[in-house]
Amino acid sequence: MKLYQITFSPTGGTENVASALASAWEMPAARINLLKKQEEEYRIYLSPEDVCIVAVPAYGGRVPAAAAVNLKRLKGNGARAIPVAVFGNRKIDDTLAELQDLLEESGFVCIAGVEAAAEHSLVRQFGKGRPDAADRAELKNFAAKIKSMLEDEKAWKESAQALKLPGNRPYREAGGAASVPIVTDTCVECGLCSRECPVEAIAADDPKKTDKERCMLCMHCEAVCPMNARMLPKEMVDGLRQRLKDACEGRKENRLYLET
Repeated sequence: MKLYQITFSPTGGTENVASALASAWEMPAARINLLKKQEEEYRIYLSPEDVCIVAVPAYGGRVPAAAAVNLKRLKGNGARAIPVAVFGNRKIDDTLAELQDLLEESGFVCIAGVEAAAEHSLVRQFGKGRPDAADRAELKNFAAKIKSMLEDEKAWKESAQALKLPGNRPYREAGGAASVPIVTDTCVECGLCSRECPVEAIAADDPKKTDKERCMLCMHCEAVCPMNARMLPKEMVDGLRQRLKDACEGRKENRLYLET
């Protein structure tokens, strides 16, 4: 058996959630980064003995389109999967149901599911510091239950057959980016943001230009910029803070799905 950690994690929160779950296995996890566009990233052979933690953030209540494209490149070959939807202290809407569908269409067998809170990637005050120590302990304990269940083939197969993760079908309509990150005077045009952008929204010959039609506001460019030269416009952050205040304030709980 091999353990895989398959993530689309532009700002690190989703990766942290996946790592907390993976820690229950006490073995190195092979990592597949769904931010990467190169085909060779997805030319791996999975087997029915493997366990895959597949984690994506909820973007407008959906699986990010770029993550969905790369997930479809994987061939599950019956590998057991734990779909994980990470939310910025709001809610996941149809993300987990869509992720389950994508994985099953690609040949994975979904055996459990997770909704986990992380710091909001646009308005950092919401879910600040999450996943925290309490989250990590909860996620590790849940993964330990899954690990124990996998020792009984009948049990995990019955769990997989009964698993119904929350969400609507058809899924809610995916939204677009209302703005794009701005570039400050500290930009040295190193081009790292362009090379790292999962949707090729940043011009390679002029990294200060961002294509609004392509940009998904994942903020990976901000996360990787060595000069801290990319950020959202202040007025946009202030507007989002007011609009999301009621939905995102307070501590939101993780939700764990396992049919036993």
